[in-house]
Amino acid sequence: MANRLSIIATRTGDDGSTGLGDGSRTPKDAPRIASLGDVDELNSIIGVLLTESIPDDVAADLAIVQHDLFDIGAELCIPGHTALQDHQVRHLDTRLSHYNATLPPLREFILPGGTRAAAHAHHARTVCRRAERSVIHLARDTTVNAPLRQYLNRLSDLMFILARYLNAAQGRSDVYWNSKHSRST
Repeated sequence: MANRLSIIATRTGDDGSTGLGDGSRTPKDAPRIASLGDVDELNSIIGVLLTESIPDDVAADLAIVQHDLFDIGAELCIPGHTALQDHQVRHLDTRLSHYNATLPPLREFILPGGTRAAAHAHHARTVCRRAERSVIHLARDTTVNAPLRQYLNRLSDLMFILARYLNAAQGRSDVYWNSKHSRST
C-alpha cells in the first residue's frame, strides 16, 4: 500500500466520489465501490462471528479468511491489481472438505439459526452471496481475477457448512424447514 491514511476525515468524498488505490476517483455508487463495500461488510460480520465462543480451528480459519478478504479488497481497490491467488481458493476447498466430513448428510432444507454463532455464520453466508453478485456485476464491464470470483463462491459454501458445524459443536441440531408449516396458514 503506497499511501496509508493518517487523516480519516479528508472531506474529498463530499462530492460523492471516492479515491481508488491507483489515485483515480470514482463515484461512490459505482459497481467497484459496491463490491468493495460488500466485501468489507462481509469481513465485519466475520469479525462479529469471531467474538463468539467458537472452536479454535474455526477461529483460525476465519482469521485467514479475513486476511484473504483484505486481498480481495486490494484487488477491487486497485484496477488491474492481482492479490488473491489460486492457492487461497484451494485452501477453502480443503477446509470445506474437512468440516463437511464431520457432518451428517443434509436431507432437508435448513433455516438460519440454532446457536448464535451459527446464525452469524448464516448471516455472513448471505452477505458473501451479495458480494459475489456485486463482483459478477463489476465483471460485466471490467476484468476481474477468476480466483476472486471463485473464492467468494467457495466462501459462501464454507459459511453454510460452518453454520452447521458450529451448531453441532454446541450440541444443537440444525433448524429444519417445515414445508407443511408454511402451507397450514
